[in-house]
Amino acid sequence: MNLLKNKKIAIIGGGPGGLTLARLLQNKGATVNVYERDFNREVRAQGATLDLHHESGLKALEAAGLMDVFKANYRPNADRLRVVDENAKIFFDEHDNEAKGDFGDEWFRPEIDRGPLRNLLLDSLSEDTVVWNSHVFSLEEIDNQWKIIFENGNTVIADIVIGADGANSKIRPFVTPIKPFYSGVTVLMGNIYDAEKNTPRINDLLQGGKIMGFGDSKTLSVSAKGDGSLDFYAGWNVDVDWIKNNDIDFKNNQHVLKWFKKEYSKWDNIWLELFEAEKNYLVPNPLYCMPLNQSWEAQSNITLIGDAAHLMPPFAGEGVNMAMLDALQLSESLTKDDNIDLKSAIAHYEKQMFERFAEVGKETMDNTDWMHSPEGLKKITEMFNQMPN
Repeated sequence: MNLLKNKKIAIIGGGPGGLTLARLLQNKGATVNVYERDFNREVRAQGATLDLHHESGLKALEAAGLMDVFKANYRPNADRLRVVDENAKIFFDEHDNEAKGDFGDEWFRPEIDRGPLRNLLLDSLSEDTVVWNSHVFSLEEIDNQWKIIFENGNTVIADIVIGADGANSKIRPFVTPIKPFYSGVTVLMGNIYDAEKNTPRINDLLQGGKIMGFGDSKTLSVSAKGDGSLDFYAGWNVDVDWIKNNDIDFKNNQHVLKWFKKEYSKWDNIWLELFEAEKNYLVPNPLYCMPLNQSWEAQSNITLIGDAAHLMPPFAGEGVNMAMLDALQLSESLTKDDNIDLKSAIAHYEKQMFERFAEVGKETMDNTDWMHSPEGLKKITEMFNQMPN
């Protein structure tokens, strides 16, 4: 039974999850459009590097027939990690080791920048699949179809809507009233161009890979990117209203530098480079998580994937991998011959998604807690030393 015959599918959001789903469904002959709020594919700089996992992100790419193009675009050795304390003293170092595994190995987690990943997914889709400048305003259900209303005044009709529109999903309220809770940790995210010039000491420490810094119940993670820039995330425990209640101008480096010197007062001066660089783009972000026991009754014409479905902090490296596995499992459920109707197909996918998130979400929240505790450095070092080489 072809449940998608004569059905028009609208995927809201053109991140890795939404684009992977579009590719997988098009390979099955489905009629799909992706509606993305960005004006075009070039308008927004893409974020930090992503490590894809054997059982999820890489599995989805394999099913999508994109493994060869991924291998041509990933960054070998960008997964090499240094764990340091607040004084930049190294406690765990992968740079002196031989290359870790290869494709097909469970613990091999190749890194790719978000931009190249997005581009390879976009290039895999049929022409005009992605409709740019399409920021959803609202939905209306009419005769078991959805009228999608965009902020630019356009409207479309779809038989199935899939929300892949991230943490602040416009689609989620039409699926569930469940809201995320604050994790207790806020991060300050930054991107620095030409790291060799603007952050020379940190760039030397980074060596094209990744740094995870721990100290004083705080974290500082840094990732090199293929274009010579770096991304960083400073994380600390703070009240949920911290951003609203402080007077820091995050567009003013001197304001942020003054705050960092106070908040990270026990950290070495090497880290000040992150806030002294010109054209530093800084964004504060309180981290939220969906309830680990969440569930809802499946509908026949709408569902969610990725952060729209199971928002969680980034401290297990599972966000993009969960989104891409969502895409794979949803595409399989919608095209399986033994699902009798669309509601059953969506329910089958959502059951798997709920079970996965309950497990991965718990791991993520546990990591979030201990990483931002006095035991963070000790525990992370023990964890990595116990992993297979």
